[in-house]
Amino acid sequence: MVGKIRKWKLSDATDLVLALSNKKIQENLRDGLPYPYTERDGKAYISAMLSADENKIFAFAITINDKAIGSIGVFRQENIHNRTAELGYCIAEAYWGKGITTEAVKQICEYVFDRSDIIRIYAEPFASNSASCRVLEKAGFQYEGTLRSNAVKNGKVIDMKMYSRLKKEL
Repeated sequence: MVGKIRKWKLSDATDLVLALSNKKIQENLRDGLPYPYTERDGKAYISAMLSADENKIFAFAITINDKAIGSIGVFRQENIHNRTAELGYCIAEAYWGKGITTEAVKQICEYVFDRSDIIRIYAEPFASNSASCRVLEKAGFQYEGTLRSNAVKNGKVIDMKMYSRLKKEL
């Protein structure tokens, strides 16, 4: 199964809802996503991504046969970090462990490095999310260290890991 990234379409909202209305996925994302995730939430997110500044936010659907099965984005930081961007992604549970997310991460890194002045893309998965850490490692990211007691998720203080990929490493 080969996944591809592409720009969002408003018609992807239904598929996005199917992917994100899953507690297992939400447990590994930052807070702020509504649960259950509704069609209205999906359309609002996709609309926001389509109207975002394309030099600051690089947002795509992860697709199989043009059907949206997940979301991936790179978000430029500010001030002295304005050539650094944070990566975030999620994929429907039915597609876990198939290499699709790794390929999507490689594709978005290539896209961003080829089309912008960004020199560093980083990700901060929860330390307990070993699958996400493996995705990053397989996509060429370097482990930089553990951010101890870096977040509070579901009332628990948790560690996060820092990974990065540099433009010169492409």
